[in-house]
Amino acid sequence: MAETNKLSVEKALEKLRQNDQLGSAKELRDEKSEALNREIKRMRAQRMRLDQKPSN
Repeated sequence: MAETNKLSVEKALEKLRQNDQLGSAKELRDEKSEALNREIKRMRAQRMRLDQKPSN
């Protein structure tokens, strides 16, 4: 029979909280990246519109 490692409740909760914090940081970074990508897309579209207009 395989041995099972037993964790105290405190250590188990600590591990879960740590995983949640890592996930939250990753999600925050992903959200910032998406916001920057949307801004870049908006600016490129704006530049294309400006480039198409004839200058006076």
